[in-house]
Amino acid sequence: MSAKRERLIYLPLGGAGEIGMNAYVYGYGPEGKERLILVDLGIAFPDMDTTPGVDIILPDISWLLANLNRLEAVFITHGHEDHLGGVGHLYPQLKKPIHARKFTANLARRKLQEKGQDPKAVVTAEPFPAMIDAGPFKVGFLPVSHSIPESGALVIDTPAGRIIHTGDFKIDRAPVVGEAFDADLWAEASKPGVRALVCDSTNVFSKHEGRSESEVAPNLIPLVASAKGMFVATTFASNVARLKSLADAGVAAGRSICLMGRAMRRMTEAAVEEGILTDFPRTISPEDAASLPRENLMLIVTGSQGERRAASAQLSRGKYFGMELKDGDTFLFSSKTIPGNEKDVARIMNNLSELGVDVVTDEDGLYHVSGHANRPDLETVHRIVDPQIVIPMHGEHRHLREHAKLAEATGRIGVVAPNGTMLELSGNQPKVVDHVETGRTYLDGSALVGQFDGVVRDRIRMALNGHVVVAVMVDDDDQILEDTWVDIRGLPELARGSASLASMMEEHLAGQLARADTRTAGDDEKLEDLIVKGVRKVAQDEVGKRPEVTVLITRLTAE
Repeated sequence: MSAKRERLIYLPLGGAGEIGMNAYVYGYGPEGKERLILVDLGIAFPDMDTTPGVDIILPDISWLLANLNRLEAVFITHGHEDHLGGVGHLYPQLKKPIHARKFTANLARRKLQEKGQDPKAVVTAEPFPAMIDAGPFKVGFLPVSHSIPESGALVIDTPAGRIIHTGDFKIDRAPVVGEAFDADLWAEASKPGVRALVCDSTNVFSKHEGRSESEVAPNLIPLVASAKGMFVATTFASNVARLKSLADAGVAAGRSICLMGRAMRRMTEAAVEEGILTDFPRTISPEDAASLPRENLMLIVTGSQGERRAASAQLSRGKYFGMELKDGDTFLFSSKTIPGNEKDVARIMNNLSELGVDVVTDEDGLYHVSGHANRPDLETVHRIVDPQIVIPMHGEHRHLREHAKLAEATGRIGVVAPNGTMLELSGNQPKVVDHVETGRTYLDGSALVGQFDGVVRDRIRMALNGHVVVAVMVDDDDQILEDTWVDIRGLPELARGSASLASMMEEHLAGQLARADTRTAGDDEKLEDLIVKGVRKVAQDEVGKRPEVTVLITRLTAE
């Protein structure tokens, strides 16, 4: 029997068809026995509408765990949560070496330490042309500019050809902090020929050229200088260049700088430790800041996306570490609101307005630039790399489709491969060879629960329809005792005629149970079904709701 043909595969488990939760698998070897590498292990953030009570959302890596003996290593392109955030939570299941550049490696080690894992699992990688051996793969970190230091595209060499996986990137030739985009280095990496470019699609619909981070600082300086009271700015904590530009503007205006929020402090500490930030202005503690005159103080705080527990939200609701915003203060959102976060951000803005705080946003494009490549920049990278195939990733389905069209317009093969699509890239024409079940895993408190485990579904049902608990007692002759007890949560206390809804349910159940025969009374399942239907009938008739019902059956036995 002949050996199976070897093939090169690409399989996104997260991040393709959505923005966030990035996790991409590459494999090479005989069909079904390919050796694998994983690129990125990110998270997404929950919302109260669809995932109430959930802490974070992780990709479902069940397929990878089922093939864990084939996984060689994990490679992290950069330190954003949607690429790195799952490391601490999922490493205990993977137990494979994690490769990253030094700043990202610093953050990854912190993630592991927070979860009691060995930080030595993280291996610091040198930039391209250095290459790392991982089974049949050789992988190099190709420096690229983004909104966090030391981002790296991946040069992935396989026996079937070279792949370049961009990670998140932009073309920025003056990024303030970190490495500028080096077109010559990218051209050098592409010289041997590139079979596939797996490419960031976030800003494919933005038709103007991307702007440099260095364009923001000149606009910040006069804004901070003209403010009268306390000046507060929020941005993405990971945007170290923006933090520096904001702090420099504050110092130029004669203000002391105070960083507020754990993520903000963690990022600046890591950047200083790794030698990326060498001239960040001196900062003061919140305790010292509280004693300074307001006009001499600038706070740089977390929570630009409306996160409820972050510093921005807490300041908008009242005091935070002794600091309180007042009439005449200024609050700058030096950030773009990510789709889906609009309500939360608007809530903070309205809270600030009620306090008399002047809110400044990036509506005019003065105080923020994107960290992702716009359409003309994508075209530039396509031209430099000149791949045979372009596989869009890091975007919703509409972004992937538009990016594929962009590639096809210049004579390249564009492939839309959303999460779960296994592509074979071995031949001249990519083809779908399998579909893998993908989804989400929720971190709910300290427990990891599956998307279809029912935990979040039940929580949503209770939120929408309320919850009723019924307690009933049955004696050893299967006779139902009269005193059935009902407790309601999340439903109106009073029914239509101003009668107690719980009392109406108890009265209705008393009549139903009095007519129940011993076969029903003696069977928990039948008895529960009878009670649930009775409770829902009353709720539907009286308040138009169909609540979740929990039935507690106590059976008494003679001693």
